[in-house]
Amino acid sequence: MDCEIISTGSKGNCVVINGKIAVDMGVPFHKILHVYKGLRLVLLTHAHGDHFRPSTVRRLARERPTLRFGCCEWLVSGLLECGVSKGRIDVYDLGISVFYGEGLPVAVEAFPLRHDALNCGYRLHVRFGAQGRVFYATDTNSLDGIEAKGYDLYMVEANYGEVEILERIRRKQETGEYCHEWGVLENHLSREKAEDWLYKNMGPGSRYILLHEHEERSA
Repeated sequence: MDCEIISTGSKGNCVVINGKIAVDMGVPFHKILHVYKGLRLVLLTHAHGDHFRPSTVRRLARERPTLRFGCCEWLVSGLLECGVSKGRIDVYDLGISVFYGEGLPVAVEAFPLRHDALNCGYRLHVRFGAQGRVFYATDTNSLDGIEAKGYDLYMVEANYGEVEILERIRRKQETGEYCHEWGVLENHLSREKAEDWLYKNMGPGSRYILLHEHEERSA
């Protein structure tokens, strides 16, 4: 499975799978200059600017008139405002797999994630190039109740350690500083939670990337 991480973290998020499918588009256009002409489908998760950058989406829509955009219903209005015509937007029902067919042989399933904005992750079954199953989940405080057994590639957010963040909170409370870490705890996944979930789902040949840390590992 060929996966290029264009960017991950608070400065912007975008990954490209097998050169044809992008997940999230929260980066400046110049970051995707080397890949945008090959894209066939852009999957979007939620409206936060580090995952959905209107200027980049608008330029993609203009320069790639056949490019398709996939999302759940909460992002349709944002895409329309960026100049994406309704006929180019594929709206997914949560938990329902959609297969694109011979032109782009991939099955896409969106599933809900817990965040401070309506958000989803994606299960993908890629049947072109380096084939396999991909799991993508970022900006969530929990993966409880979500399964993806034996996938080939997992991309999961993990942007803090529980001991470290609690220590930062303690120090800030002592000095009376504003503590944005409480929001991180409520809306994002710790390394410990991510790794626990991964080890329950990964198979012998699975690989994973901890988004925000950008580390790739094997089971």
